[in-house]
Formats: sequence, structure tokens, C-alpha cells
Amino acid sequence: MASSSGTVREPRSHARGSRPHGPGRRAAARGRRPDTRVRRQLVGSPWLFAAPGLLVVAMFILYPFVSTVINSFTDRRTLIPGEFVGLANFRELLHDEMFWTGLRNSTLYVLGVVPALVLLPLLLALLVQKNIPGITFFRSAFYTPVVASIVVVGLIWVWLLDERGLVNSLLEAIGIGKVGFLSDQWLLLLSAMAVTVWKGLGYYMIIYLAALANVPRELHEAASVDGAGAVRRFLTVTVPAVRSTMVLVAALSSVAAFKVFSEVYLMAGPDGGPAGEDTTLVMLVQRTGTGLTGRVGYASAISVVVFVVTVALMLLVLRADRKEDA
Repeated sequence: MASSSGTVREPRSHARGSRPHGPGRRAAARGRRPDTRVRRQLVGSPWLFAAPGLLVVAMFILYPFVSTVINSFTDRRTLIPGEFVGLANFRELLHDEMFWTGLRNSTLYVLGVVPALVLLPLLLALLVQKNIPGITFFRSAFYTPVVASIVVVGLIWVWLLDERGLVNSLLEAIGIGKVGFLSDQWLLLLSAMAVTVWKGLGYYMIIYLAALANVPRELHEAASVDGAGAVRRFLTVTVPAVRSTMVLVAALSSVAAFKVFSEVYLMAGPDGGPAGEDTTLVMLVQRTGTGLTGRVGYASAISVVVFVVTVALMLLVLRADRKEDA
């Protein structure tokens, strides 16, 4: 614009070095330097989402585990804090007959349950894999024991196998006579194993069904063309294809079998059957570490042994799988 003196004034924006105003200026400033506050919020946001889960893990898994390990080196009781005793609890385990009885029963439980839970669910999955009319009913029926409460399942089997139960009534009716399923040491342990296998069949069947769905049908067709029968196709096609799943099932079932408690407790009672001969390690932990006079330190030492053995079982299964791969 021309002033009264005849001079021409430049626009104000040019006079100030051509710096943009308003939103344009703020946008330019953001382009020159990042907003550190926003960056801090982005870095901390994942931890906010993970915090509830981490808190639950710390409270109900990490803290009890660390507390158990610490207590295993003390003579703590239920109402007495206790003092540090070093390896005294572990040395006492070596001379405790009930500990060796529990270790024997837990080991036998693994040897009896794991092979059945590796093979039988696979055969069951092969039976219900085909899409035929009514197969959904059988899949649901086989899976029903999984969702049933272990207490309910255990009581049902106790009623069936009792001396006056349905099974003994049928055996007596056909002339065989009554069988002491719940009074004989070894029959009671076998009965508990049967309950574990029956309840776990449906769970591992679902895992095998997911694995079988990924087996190429062309492999079975090629084996059929070569003249392979059903058994040969199972051994040469199905088993190699689901071998990794079998290893997973073996690891999961071995850990669960070694830590068995509910089945034996419900069928044998809190004393562990006749003279306590069916006691498992977890039952021994419960019996030793509970009550007003419970030996928490000694029970914690048994728990540490159970943890070490279960980890060793998993490592043994994984190592065997790696050797087969090599």
C-alpha cells in the first residue's frame, strides 16, 4: 500500500521473515522436532495393557514359587515362621518311607497313563474325523468328561467300583464274584489311572483332530495306490505326520500324571488307601503341609522335588524328539 509520504509498505508477513502464522506455524514446528510427550505415551502403552496379566502371574505363580523354594530350606510350620535349616529337609526325604512310596506311585502313574493318553486319543480322533451323519453327537459325547468336574467324575467312579456298586453287582450276577477295586492296593491305583485316561481322552482327541486336519490327503491316496492297508497307512503316513503333536501330548500328560491328586484322593481317601500305599507325592504334600501343625518347610521340600522331576520329564521327552529328528 502507498502511504501519504509516497513510500510503499511491504506486507507484514514478508517483513517478519516470511514465517507462517496459525496452524501452518504449529505444523512446521511439529515437523522440525518430535513431541516427546507422545513418544513416552506410546512406549508405555503396551506395559499398561500387560500390567493386569503380569500382576496376576506375579501374585499367583511367581510369588508362591519363590516362597516355596525359600520355605524348603526352613523348618517353618503353619503358625511358626521357622528358621533356616539348610538341606535338612531334603536329607530327611531320603530316609522317609512315605516319600519313596509317593515317588513310586507317581512314577507308576506316569508309566500307566501316558502311553494310553498318547495312543488312544489318536485312534479316537481317526474314528470321529470323518464327516458322516451323527458324528457330531459322538464328538460331543467323547468330550463331555473333559468339561465335567473331577469331583463329580471321581464320585461316579467310586459308586461304580464300590463293593456294592454297579460293576461288582454285575460281576457277582455272572458268577465271577466281587473284586476289591477300592480295597486292593494295585487295583485301586489302576482304577484311578482308568479315571484319568477316561477324563483326558476327549481333550487330547481335540488336539489330534486339529493335527489330522493338516495331513495332506494326497499322502493317503498315494499309499493306497501302492497297496498299503489301513494299518500300514496309519504307521507310515499318520504317525509321522502327527509325531510333533504326539510329543506335545506326551509332555502334557506326563506332567499332569506325575502331579495327580484328585483321582487318587477321591478313590483312596485322605489316607492314601490301605496303609497309605497308594499315596502320591502331591497327596503327601497336602497331608504334610496342612493343618494347625503342618510342616510347611518339609512339604515345600517335597514340592521342589515334584517341580524338578516334572521339568526333567519335559526335557526328557523333548530330547527324545530331537534325537528322532536328527
